[in-house]
Amino acid sequence: MAAPRMLLILSENWTMTSGRDLAALVRWSREAEDAGFDSVMISEHVVLGPDAGTLGLMANPREYAAPGNQDPATSWPSSLMLLSAIAAVTTRLRLVAGAVLAPLRHPLPLAKDLATLDLLSQGRLVVLPTVSWSRDEYAALGVPFERRGRLLDEHLAAWETLWRDTPASFDGPAYPFRDVYLEPKPYRPGGPELWFGGSTLHPALLRRIVRYGHGFNPLGRPAPAELDALARAMREAGRDPAELEMVGGTRAVFPGPDAVADLDRALDTIPEQMAQGFGTFCVKPSQFTDDPYDVAAFCRRVMSRVSPP
Repeated sequence: MAAPRMLLILSENWTMTSGRDLAALVRWSREAEDAGFDSVMISEHVVLGPDAGTLGLMANPREYAAPGNQDPATSWPSSLMLLSAIAAVTTRLRLVAGAVLAPLRHPLPLAKDLATLDLLSQGRLVVLPTVSWSRDEYAALGVPFERRGRLLDEHLAAWETLWRDTPASFDGPAYPFRDVYLEPKPYRPGGPELWFGGSTLHPALLRRIVRYGHGFNPLGRPAPAELDALARAMREAGRDPAELEMVGGTRAVFPGPDAVADLDRALDTIPEQMAQGFGTFCVKPSQFTDDPYDVAAFCRRVMSRVSPP
């Protein structure tokens, strides 16, 4: 069995450092690459509103942010700008722009930014486009929350056209354009790899994965029936399910609200997930250490633990 590929989550690590200390995240990326990590991920929000915390704050601040469990003042720096800085100090590390909220933007400037970052990093960019959950965020930007799924679908179709054609034309109802020249094109023909994820494998998500997806990054553990449905849909579309990168994760168990989790216990779940077809695994350092200068050693510990003898 191949060794797992490890992905370092750089968002939401503010128990380790200040939300303004973005240089730390750049340093951690370089340290992760040196330790043998495959990739880093940064997610985004443009703004947050009161609905970010309607369910009360997470029990342990090291948990993952979820709808309604976070302080609206949580720091969410621009993922694409930060990944550009990381691209400049790394050579091999893949750069995963997680939770890119496409409906909050027009596809022309967003396609340009993604193409530029992919070219800058020589094809290391991975994009996880999504719609997110915050009505307040959509209201602040004047975008109808109820249309977010249709707008995402239109983005995906527009990106495909823009990254392929010169000039490019598109007849979508929200974003029509004619004879535009988007240059430079991405490094990779067809554009950055696209991952998709969600809490359930609903029909729209399944359709997007089959049509555009290079990877599946679910929130939590999908049921066997969902994985079977995904494989079946891929085959019916003439695609090999094995070509889809399956992205799993580590599950931290906190002994208390102010304590870090045990790393070995979290990593023990990887073999079972690999048996289900997952090969890339997310780990968030602040769940296992409070020391911002421990990330290099932490990444080495992870790689020594998951690497085959």
